[in-house]
Amino acid sequence: MSRAQRLLDVIQLLRSHRRPVAAGRLAEELGVSLRTIYRDIETLKGQGAHIDGEAGIGYVLRPGFMLPPLMFSEEEIEALVLGGRWVAAQPDEPLGKAANNALAKIAAVLPDDLQRSLETSGLMVARRDPAAGDAELPIIRAAIRNERKLRITYSDERDNRTHRTIWPIALGFFDSVRMVAAWCESRGDYRHFRTDRILSITLTERRYPRRRTDLLREWKQRECIPETDHADKN
Repeated sequence: MSRAQRLLDVIQLLRSHRRPVAAGRLAEELGVSLRTIYRDIETLKGQGAHIDGEAGIGYVLRPGFMLPPLMFSEEEIEALVLGGRWVAAQPDEPLGKAANNALAKIAAVLPDDLQRSLETSGLMVARRDPAAGDAELPIIRAAIRNERKLRITYSDERDNRTHRTIWPIALGFFDSVRMVAAWCESRGDYRHFRTDRILSITLTERRYPRRRTDLLREWKQRECIPETDHADKN
């Protein structure tokens, strides 16, 4: 492994953790000595990386640093292409455009060989036909992003209709359905709502009284969903 590649790997390992990472763990992951890791950390700091911490405690990378040129492995390129094309194939038009724009921006800063890999990838995704509830997806995403309450009319599996005010915290994409996880004011608890059963929806200007990150963490604990090691950005 070249030193340049190792520096990229150090950045990637630090970026993938929100808690301090011990130098010993970095050394073990990369197959190098502790002395090499300490030297690499100092090199990265000298190149502008905002790395907090010290030997014996661990290191944390503050957001906003990227080593040029942007580098990915062949498999990482395939993962990006497949993910971007899957999103673009969904009926959520704004999100699809954003996925295509993101791939174009990535391609623009890649070295020539990796740019060709991205542009000529043979990984294809079938376009999904629009279904009930798809038109509401941008509204739901906006509510989640901005921590806004939604007013909905919902029809359950028995066709019983109810009017709810919910605090949406997550949107799940499954093979055949889309599901909103939310705090329901009328039930005083977390509930799940299929988007194809939402008959009407209104995005309000009212924020939820709690932070979405706290609600999401609480909901994950109830659903026994393990926390990832990546920081939640919203």
